[in-house]
Amino acid sequence: MSWRVTADALLFDLDGTLVNSQASIVANWSDWAARYEADLATVLAIMPGRPAVEVMRQVRPDLPDSVHAGEGVALVARELADAACVTAMPGAAELLNALPADRWAVVTACPRELAVARLHAAGLPVPAVLIGADSVPVGKPDPVGYLTAASQLGVAPARSVVIEDAPAGVAAGRAAGMQVVALPPAADGPAGRDCLTVPALRNLHADRDGDGLVLYAA
Repeated sequence: MSWRVTADALLFDLDGTLVNSQASIVANWSDWAARYEADLATVLAIMPGRPAVEVMRQVRPDLPDSVHAGEGVALVARELADAACVTAMPGAAELLNALPADRWAVVTACPRELAVARLHAAGLPVPAVLIGADSVPVGKPDPVGYLTAASQLGVAPARSVVIEDAPAGVAAGRAAGMQVVALPPAADGPAGRDCLTVPALRNLHADRDGDGLVLYAA
């Protein structure tokens, strides 16, 4: 595994990419699934990269939208309460610290408040551009989040690299016309085909290249 790509900006997913929030995610979705008699395995399979309310609508389409909305708010509140358990993915701090502040962003299915709480808990910097679920009208796999981040950074989509671990996020990056670097589990399945791939975030490194960046795997 060895490759290099030039870019003007790096756009990161959050959960599973920069931070490990799996314990919080599983505990809180388990509670929701038990209360609404939903299959937890199905929930956990489809939820990565997607806003909570959209997942709830897909799993329990029979419930009123008012229930989905209320449960979405409650889920975020519980995740905020246990944000302290979130940790940085190995290599995240080193990679982010190598980047100029105006050359990277986070695009996540979390609301902004939860994303900031998780970054703080993991000891990672909060970027100037952070696109949360409450920042855009629809979530991944729609490309609007990544396109919004590139626009706010002032870079062209074609000169942006998306770093993602979820199939929905990989699809969003592709739909935005961006180069995508896929991490597991997306890298190990159909979503990772025709992407640059790495086995873990710690295998990614970045250097400045004039006014741009060089991202490489090692």
